[in-house]
Amino acid sequence: MHELSLCRSLVRQATLVAAEHGAPGIRRVCVRIGPLSGVEAELMREAFPLASRHTAAEGARLEMTTSPVRVHCPRCEREAEARVNDLSCPLCGHWQTRLTGGDELLLVSVDLAAPIAAPSVPSSP
Repeated sequence: MHELSLCRSLVRQATLVAAEHGAPGIRRVCVRIGPLSGVEAELMREAFPLASRHTAAEGARLEMTTSPVRVHCPRCEREAEARVNDLSCPLCGHWQTRLTGGDELLLVSVDLAAPIAAPSVPSSP
């Protein structure tokens, strides 16, 4: 289950973002996963709470979106969306395409908790 180590890496990156901005916590972590990334979304969902325990991301929500498989065709010089099990060019049928998307796992955004405001002290006259 390499999803746990991937989640630990995401939490580490999100925690660095929170520290850079002085945020006390993380509310949401958004990632984009390609179908060829080798990542199981359901396992990521299960691993995230374990990976974020006792960190600034504890209790944060993990949101995942999927990206399409995209290929560039050298024959017709176009990029197109392809199927997971067929990376040939859907426009001209050429089989020697170059994968340009769909194998990624990207940290897209991190929503931070706002710092708690210090109580205001009335000034003495």
